Amino acid sequence: MRSSKRGLALAGLLAVSTAFWATDWTVLAADHLDPPARTDPAVDSTPDKAADIADVYMWNTATDLVIAVTFAGPQAANSPATYDRDVLYTINVSNAGFPTDAEVQIRWRFGFDANGNAGVQVLGLPDNPTAALQGPVEQTLSRNGILVRAGLYDDPFFFDLQGFRDSKSTGNLSIRNDRNFFAGMNDTAMVIQIPLDMIRGTAVLNVWATTARFGGQI
Repeated sequence: MRSSKRGLALAGLLAVSTAFWATDWTVLAADHLDPPARTDPAVDSTPDKAADIADVYMWNTATDLVIAVTFAGPQAANSPATYDRDVLYTINVSNAGFPTDAEVQIRWRFGFDANGNAGVQVLGLPDNPTAALQGPVEQTLSRNGILVRAGLYDDPFFFDLQGFRDSKSTGNLSIRNDRNFFAGMNDTAMVIQIPLDMIRGTAVLNVWATTARFGGQI
């Protein structure tokens, strides 16, 4: 594993972007290599890796909410992180009213300085939505109790892809808990920690992520 890679703790996981239980409206969701026609190298010879959301995680401590969005993976451990200046990433948070209305939208983009060093700019943070928090990747940026870090991480998802494919082809459940397709693989990720008092609203928090590329959305 690369020394710059950090693990994502999953203890206390509360919700994922698709954890909606209402029955009178439709949920649209995507994960690794989805939609295949745009992101799966087995289907598209030029997949849009940078815009491919892997997973969204959310958990809390007594004082803070943590949201982690992984993307551009899974990839081999010796591959670098993916920073694409032409993709806009958004974390949407609904904390009041209808669950799909985003009262908070945290957006970030990557860029490069004259020496080719990658940096990140984040807008929409709840302490001051119009003020940008920006700085180098692979470093923790902070403001008013908010922590932001973009970088390379161990892919936290656990899944037996071989068992899934065997189950699909044979009709017999073949998933095993001792096989993890994502073991030893990385994602690029954005992790944001926000004081609960800044993000808590009048309703249960619902969180989802989107990506948009100049010239089209994925």
